[in-house]
Amino acid sequence: IGISDVFSVPGDFNLTLLDHLIAEPGLNLIGCCNELNAGYAADGYARSRGVGACVVTFTVGGLSVLNAIAGAYSENLPLICIVGGPNSNDYGTNRILHHTIGLPDFSQELRCFQTVTCYQAVVNNLEDAHEMIDTAISTALKESKPVYISISCNLPAIPHPTFAREPVPFSLSPKLSNKIGLEAAVEAAAEFLNKAVKPVLVGGPKLRVAKACEAFVELADASGYAVAVMPSGKGFVPEHHPHFIGTYWGAVSTAFCAEI
Repeated sequence: IGISDVFSVPGDFNLTLLDHLIAEPGLNLIGCCNELNAGYAADGYARSRGVGACVVTFTVGGLSVLNAIAGAYSENLPLICIVGGPNSNDYGTNRILHHTIGLPDFSQELRCFQTVTCYQAVVNNLEDAHEMIDTAISTALKESKPVYISISCNLPAIPHPTFAREPVPFSLSPKLSNKIGLEAAVEAAAEFLNKAVKPVLVGGPKLRVAKACEAFVELADASGYAVAVMPSGKGFVPEHHPHFIGTYWGAVSTAFCAEI
């Protein structure tokens, strides 16, 4: 999916998983000084490469990275947050584990992530692990939002018969627009722009979701309209573009941008 670098903070629940990631050819594991840094590094990576990933440990790491994941959710960034979870044998034992809040309930971290991710997968068995992980990754790319994947700490080192099978081909169905609705929208937009005296194109974060950043610049080139971006759209338009007039942000916009 285009990820060659993963940002991580080691902890006792994800050590085996990290060992396997380090051994994976073509994958560069980047250690960070804390989980929040790892999350924001993955955020920046997603802005540059289209999708990012980070790996942290159970609860103490998950809650630490949560602010970065919430930011990625608000900015429509596909970010895969992988957490090394409790041993699969600990589920249902009523044990109190370290790195928790002192309750035998392992779902507190999951509940926190449910509000800032578009999909959550708790992998504590290997029978359907690859389906759950593939669904999480494809959902992140389709929705352009973060996802949460918890993997029990004892599973990465366990062989399983399903690993000998050919991998499931990973593909995303292209998004199709309603042809009649699209034509009507284009006609309405063209009519509105043709009547405008000094139209200005303003790029926002939804361009990323629609994967329309290049098309937006092409529209600016073809139309000759002035171009501005919202703060959440920084980087979508080259600031050396001849029609670029700055960042539109109300009273704190680039000089003269709001007036134009």
